[in-house]
Amino acid sequence: MPEEKRCANLTHNLILKERKLLNISGVLDVDSFDDSTVVAYTDLGELTIKGAGLHINKINLDSGDLELDGEVSRLEYTEDRPAEKGFFSKLFR
Repeated sequence: MPEEKRCANLTHNLILKERKLLNISGVLDVDSFDDSTVVAYTDLGELTIKGAGLHINKINLDSGDLELDGEVSRLEYTEDRPAEKGFFSKLFR
């Protein structure tokens, strides 16, 4: 439970530079990723990033930072919250 409380205090921001470099803060977890779709969980809901040649450059779930590059064509939020731990939470225990 303390981990959830720590993550709940993260500020969520997006910075998209020329649709090629995306910096996101306030990321709680990453559920799935491939070269065309990245699904991340934030306090504001599930964020789906679509594009081509997407590549995760940096991820730090302790600070909530995610950086990816590629051609970003779509950003979409849904209200889904993570029911269980995602891929990176399981990987970085």
